[in-house]
Amino acid sequence: MDQVNLTAWEGRTDTQRGGVSEQLAAQLHATLGNPRDAAPVQGDVLPALWHWCAFPPTTPMSELGADGHPYLGGFLPPVRLDRRMWAGGALQFGAPLRVGERLEKRSSIRSVLEKAGAAGPMVFVTVDHAIYGESGLAISERQDIVYLAIPDSYTPPKKRAMPSSSDVHTTRSTSETLLMRYSAVTFNAHRIHYDLPYTQNVEHYPGLVVHGPLQATLLMQTATTHKGRMPQHFDFRGVHPMFAGETLEIMATQDDPETLSMVTGTGGHQCMQATAIWEGTV
Repeated sequence: MDQVNLTAWEGRTDTQRGGVSEQLAAQLHATLGNPRDAAPVQGDVLPALWHWCAFPPTTPMSELGADGHPYLGGFLPPVRLDRRMWAGGALQFGAPLRVGERLEKRSSIRSVLEKAGAAGPMVFVTVDHAIYGESGLAISERQDIVYLAIPDSYTPPKKRAMPSSSDVHTTRSTSETLLMRYSAVTFNAHRIHYDLPYTQNVEHYPGLVVHGPLQATLLMQTATTHKGRMPQHFDFRGVHPMFAGETLEIMATQDDPETLSMVTGTGGHQCMQATAIWEGTV
């Protein structure tokens, strides 16, 4: 990548402090929650994956790239590929986090791997995050980021059929308003989620892209509702883009008493795969 040794970024660290205030929790609940339930208030347990809103980027406007992301080369390596995707991740949950609690995120770059794929060069960056609350370590997380060149036209990946049956089957609309609100509560300025002319004319997607973390959060909500409590382990990976206006389906299959295999999908094909695992009973 332009003679830059990207592996030199391996081992870099970063620490951020943040939290989810009662007001932000109310905004998240208004965006993602069941309207029949009350929004979490100060001291309540934070629903799983809402910590993704706890550390909003505060990069000045002058330091944002054309896609809305911060320029690379600080904590993340200066990859010379213009399409960035949060491809997947894995989380292990310990002590619960709470609304209003002071949180700290300690991040480190585990690996930077350059590959040549069928569509051209690719760079995979794996980042480890440790989320601490006032009671200590609460979440250990792996984040997988992939960088690609923007193609001249949209060529979708190979489609994988949705399961023929499942133990859980729900649907959710993916309106432009939902995408805007989720971008707002995460302070995510990536233009593929709200700027249709940019999305179609620059990145050559057919429509606004539904956030991967949003899909993962909806999968986690389904798992928690199905079991009655949040899992101790959760992993996910995107396999196909989903676009605004499509009906998001969630299907889940109970593999054994402690494991739930899940997918999001639309139009009969999968978009995200996930696994939720519980450790014994409470």
